[in-house]
Amino acid sequence: MSFFPRCCVSNFVTLLGFNLQHMKEDIKDEQDIKLLVDSFYAKVNEDDLLGPVFNGFANVNWEHHLPIMYSFWSSVLFGTMAYKGQPFPKHMRLPIDRQHFARWVTLFTETADELFEGEKTKELKQKANSIAQVFQMKMGLIGIIGKETVL
Repeated sequence: MSFFPRCCVSNFVTLLGFNLQHMKEDIKDEQDIKLLVDSFYAKVNEDDLLGPVFNGFANVNWEHHLPIMYSFWSSVLFGTMAYKGQPFPKHMRLPIDRQHFARWVTLFTETADELFEGEKTKELKQKANSIAQVFQMKMGLIGIIGKETVL
């Protein structure tokens, strides 16, 4: 038998700001990458700024695109080398600007934070921000990369 009744422990834990049912773990495997990518692109599809680019101009085939993104982020975060493509050329023809990149980073970061927490999650968010900066630099949208973020 516990020293404290269940209701008291639950209330104490809630007062401390913890919710035991919703404690997040760090990104640890391919299933976590899949959850992140699926959740992120669900938001992208509904987004007023990014949705038209993906679903209108680029006319993305999601059944084809999502597995590529699983491989991409697995390679970026875990070094699996599963991704064999060249992402930059595909983005050059898109009608996107700094505002689109900022929104992409915001949605990606929010999604990661909603689902996970820990060192790998922090690393993932930093890499996503770096990728967005490099793409913008290559597209001539920003100058030399400094320590500031895209946002």
